[in-house]
Amino acid sequence: MTNAISVWFERHLSDPQVIGLAAVLIGGFAIIYLAGEMLAPVIASIVIAYLLEGLIGLLERKRIPRMAAVLVVFVAFMTALFFVMFGLLPLLSRQATQLLQQLPTMLGRGQELLLALPHTYPDLFSEQQVVDLINQIRAEAVGIGQNVVQASLSSVLGILTLLVYLILMPLMVFFFLKDKTTIVRWVTHFLPDDRRLADQVWADVDVQIGNYVRGKFIEIVIVWIVTYMTFALMGLQFSMLLSVLVGLSVVIPYVGAVTVTFPVAVIAYFQWGFTSDFAYIMAAYAIVQALDGNVLVPLLFSEVVNLHPIAIITAVLVFGGLWGFWGVFFAIPLATLVQAVLKAWPPGGPAPPEPV
Repeated sequence: MTNAISVWFERHLSDPQVIGLAAVLIGGFAIIYLAGEMLAPVIASIVIAYLLEGLIGLLERKRIPRMAAVLVVFVAFMTALFFVMFGLLPLLSRQATQLLQQLPTMLGRGQELLLALPHTYPDLFSEQQVVDLINQIRAEAVGIGQNVVQASLSSVLGILTLLVYLILMPLMVFFFLKDKTTIVRWVTHFLPDDRRLADQVWADVDVQIGNYVRGKFIEIVIVWIVTYMTFALMGLQFSMLLSVLVGLSVVIPYVGAVTVTFPVAVIAYFQWGFTSDFAYIMAAYAIVQALDGNVLVPLLFSEVVNLHPIAIITAVLVFGGLWGFWGVFFAIPLATLVQAVLKAWPPGGPAPPEPV
């Protein structure tokens, strides 16, 4: 057994390039896993810089100097950020507050609906089952209320942290864009000299991550705008809040769309009941989801994602469990990284010498 393990190590880890690639991967994963929370603003800034780099590259191809392109794109980014902070977030806050105020009424109507089930469907539901379900819903509602109170008590600290992030992150984004070449050169200074295998993997993954981040942002914006226009034209309450949730749900493949359907259906039901308006809004929502999955995603990611759905779901579970939101967001690029490493990894190093 010991001899077999030593032979395996000799065949697969004798190449210095393999050792260098393994060291880079292990070091990168260790840094993010151990210090990911502290480095969250840095990670977010890198994501935004990746997002904006495509626009800068487009301007550079039109023979605009990089510094001028960086300034133009950064000003556009700051304008969009101010719109989100002072236009979108206050509207979302007002709609969330209105929804919380209507929540007791919704719970009361939901309880009446549940209590009617044993009389309507006596063979499927018993009164005890309904009572147990109501008690469980009440317990969950109390837990949510306690979390809201705790969040409100810590809101001052959260606001201060948000203000710090709003100052630091734009600065980091600007310098990531302005000094991209210098930063990349500084980082590569600490990497092994013989890293051709690592460079090969990174060349593939760099294009994948950049295209994925930009494509995912475009998908979020398109799904959000189309969903908002659909909900607003059909008169659904909390249209902006729900459309933002639908837009952000595309971050989590497969699971996000199913999860966000529940609040859309609940709010539509309590507004209209089981009427034709409810059927129309759910049909329109299903059309939006179908267009996103069958038209928009293939159009944006046809050359980026080449993974089996099982691999994507597994990546979401694994990396989401390790790094939370960022793990979920980067689940597909990280899965692509694993795929690129397995593809580039040599099948075996030099065979061990034959015994004399």
